[in-house]
Amino acid sequence: MQKPNILLFLMDDLGWKDLGCYGSSFYETPNLDRLAAEGMLFTDAYASCPVCSPTRASILSGKYPAHVGVTQFIGGHAVGKLSDVPYFHCLPQSERSLATALKEDAGYQTWHVGKWHLGGGLSLPERHGFDINIAGSDWGHPLRGYFSPYQMPKLKDGPEGEYLTDRITDEAIQLLDRAASEKEAKPFFLNFWHYAVHTPIEAPKNLVEKYKAKAKDLGLDQIDPIERGEHFSCDHKKDQYIERRQIQSDPGYAAMVENMDTNIGRLLATLERNGQADNTIVIFTSDNGGLATSETSPTSNAPLAEGKGWMYEGGTREPLLVRWPGQIKPGSRCVEPTTSPDLFPTLLEIAGAPPQPPTRIDGKSITPLFKGEAFERGPIFWHYPHYSNQGGCPGCSVREGDYKLIEFFEDDSLELYNLRDDISETKNLSTERPELTQELKRKLDAWKTEVKALIPEPNPNWKAN
Repeated sequence: MQKPNILLFLMDDLGWKDLGCYGSSFYETPNLDRLAAEGMLFTDAYASCPVCSPTRASILSGKYPAHVGVTQFIGGHAVGKLSDVPYFHCLPQSERSLATALKEDAGYQTWHVGKWHLGGGLSLPERHGFDINIAGSDWGHPLRGYFSPYQMPKLKDGPEGEYLTDRITDEAIQLLDRAASEKEAKPFFLNFWHYAVHTPIEAPKNLVEKYKAKAKDLGLDQIDPIERGEHFSCDHKKDQYIERRQIQSDPGYAAMVENMDTNIGRLLATLERNGQADNTIVIFTSDNGGLATSETSPTSNAPLAEGKGWMYEGGTREPLLVRWPGQIKPGSRCVEPTTSPDLFPTLLEIAGAPPQPPTRIDGKSITPLFKGEAFERGPIFWHYPHYSNQGGCPGCSVREGDYKLIEFFEDDSLELYNLRDDISETKNLSTERPELTQELKRKLDAWKTEVKALIPEPNPNWKAN
């Protein structure tokens, strides 16, 4: 049986509600909506962390961020009432990556295109099993902006004014075309990690103008979308306010989303043109929640609470679309919770590679879900022991079934939510359901011990406002 090609799209800062197929009425995503119609849409898929680098390390290692030791976006550091905890500033060389396993155990050619943010130098994609690396470096976002000249490592500048998302899609298309032209070509793993839709919010002018007009037609330009909240908890932002976006109405962000969708459509069309589509599994997801509380707050994750950098659903619940012709029923939906490290064993199983020892990885293969079969996975965990740039405070959480428990480290407070009845996490049930709260707390504590999760200590230099 021919091994399937693998195309993994990972978006940067794309929120759960940012696609038409997930309910957005302002952003237009026809290509991704079609992908959902041709495959499976997951309603309860999660990133393993509310910020980027840990989720990326989690995908490539199959481990939770606390287990792999990358718990903060690389380069991040903040203190408040609590001190910061150390973390690896790269994907450790000791980790046998997904790309390495696919190449060595299953005979795949492996390509990385786009954002990396898992270290530079000896930690670049080439050092973690990728045959080709285009535009992947230690950069966490386009430091010179989305328009050429980019002055970006691992990517030559294009003509002045060229748009980054268009350019890296061009590069990926060339890889697909080359593979299609080769006789007896190996199956490919294309790890396409977009820089979009991370700040800066920059997009082609014609699309920005389109959404300015759309916002005006809908009357959204007359609504103040930002609600000012409390001060930040971390020291370096304690004089700033959290600014929560209530509605999706930012023309620049909408334009970035549409351009992203258009370019994904170009890749999907290339697969069709080359005769590769029927033997390619396409996966689309994001690294953390949409940016909704700071740094211009360009999107809203409502009805989910908060966004990037927070332990609430808006920080970690993500879109997940999977198309696998002949294996996944078109137009199907899955309500079972999944998490980023699940991609590792799932893709190895699909590729026919030997399974990894359960002591080495935390993810569970979700291939039974593709067939609508029963799936027993147990609880899902998160650990983010840092202050975020978006207002979130250090904490950890666990979800089992419909219930989610959050523990905040500043005051050891606990919050329990029934996500089936309260997706917005508005009613804390911890006092009403003390037995369930303590049961989940015991599981969370045991897991923290198992993965050797680091807990922040009180900051001796902290002074309250």
